[in-house]
Amino acid sequence: MRVFLPLTAATAAALLLVTITGATPAAADAADRNPDDTPLVKVSHGDPYAKCTIGARSPDSVVYPATEVEPYLSVDPRDPKRVVTVFQQDRWNDGGARGLAAGWTTDGRTFHQSTLPFSLCAPGGADYERATDPWVSTGPDGTVYAGGEGVDFTKSTRTALLAVTSRDGGRTWQNLTTTHVDEQPFFNDKPSLTADPIRKGTAYQVWDRLDNDPPGPSSLDGPGYISLTRDGGRTWSRARPFVDTSAVPNTQTIGHLIVADRRTGTLYDFFDRITHSDDLSTVVEARYEVVTSTDAGETWSAPVTVARDTSVPEVDPNDPTKLLRDGTTLPSPAVDPETGALYMAYEGSDFSGGKFDSVQLVRSTDGGRTWGTPELISPKGVPAFSPSIAVAERGTVALTYYDLRFLKPGNTTTLPTAYQLATLQHGNPKLRTERRISRVFDWLQAPFSGGYFLGDYQGLAADGKGVRPVLTVTNSGAPQNRTDVYTSSLRTG
Repeated sequence: MRVFLPLTAATAAALLLVTITGATPAAADAADRNPDDTPLVKVSHGDPYAKCTIGARSPDSVVYPATEVEPYLSVDPRDPKRVVTVFQQDRWNDGGARGLAAGWTTDGRTFHQSTLPFSLCAPGGADYERATDPWVSTGPDGTVYAGGEGVDFTKSTRTALLAVTSRDGGRTWQNLTTTHVDEQPFFNDKPSLTADPIRKGTAYQVWDRLDNDPPGPSSLDGPGYISLTRDGGRTWSRARPFVDTSAVPNTQTIGHLIVADRRTGTLYDFFDRITHSDDLSTVVEARYEVVTSTDAGETWSAPVTVARDTSVPEVDPNDPTKLLRDGTTLPSPAVDPETGALYMAYEGSDFSGGKFDSVQLVRSTDGGRTWGTPELISPKGVPAFSPSIAVAERGTVALTYYDLRFLKPGNTTTLPTAYQLATLQHGNPKLRTERRISRVFDWLQAPFSGGYFLGDYQGLAADGKGVRPVLTVTNSGAPQNRTDVYTSSLRTG
């Protein structure tokens, strides 16, 4: 659970912890193959920010060189072989990364790298010491929109929402725009960006804006904010609140993410609403909600409850002193493009009696007005993390997630982890199949940033007749290259 702290320069860094160019052909070796012999292709190559010395906020700041974490991806709706991935490059232990980077391909296999200009480490980058929360989405005309956050700590606590566009599939980026910027006591967090699938040139950036004014306990407001473009990312609208939290004291939102129904143009924004105690030390209530827009983001409905957030803190089951970072409190929604059925995957502890999190799924068949009861997707009795969801052709629902099924009792030295793909024909959990899509790796080799950190999210997108995941995998015995990002195109039926 992400818990808000009174916003000072130090606690803003803590909050970021808890909430938040060359061309090298990719080569897949045997260690990167899944049990079905489908190769995972490496997306991340080299370290474009290796020589950057900007960003240390204290003598205790530690940067993890050549680490790539928290990836997301987008597939061109006109050509599934044209893919763009984004990720954090060189994670810091106390929040954010040296910068954000992108991997792009035109054949679906060979990835090349470009830098996103969201921090001072990037060529032509924005005036921010660090960057975080990468996101990417492709519009119906092939325009690629990338978003993220610029962060400063040394001069003041400053957070900005940034966006760029690419019209050549991720090779180059233009139209760097600051869609919103704040200094303390405000803190912007967890932005996402969605290109409208039917309105050319239109995209939406949404996030939560935390207000701790005056600084200290018993003062918190965290509404959802939105900025949008109607001209292909050349300009963005003035940021404005669209999800209110003022009715209940000490309430925030987090994890805003818009998905669109291509049949009707309706937009759905999913998020987690969290209410804290008076001293902000504990969570009183948390629930996932959705708001709806039928006019391209101009107006939004009242929120509807989707599911209770029953997630619990993530730890190594054999050594609870070892904290893990994952997708807790962040919903992953999807829309069936043929029927309009809505799905939301999330972490919850309903099926373990509150002991650990599993991957859970809820569904709505009436446009988000009502929602079914949670279904267990990951294996019973096994902790599972960071679900992503997409709907492929013929209504096949696909979910990806990490789980710990290979962890043996008493093993406190390593944390064997693997990435799984579950498919549900027609969205029916009774027709579920599952297969492993990564090698087994040690989560404890990941950079430590408020927990062993693979990213607060991973990505999954529909890809022609299947789906394409993007995921973080650790490398053992490689302190100068602890993680890499991989992807593959996978059939779902």
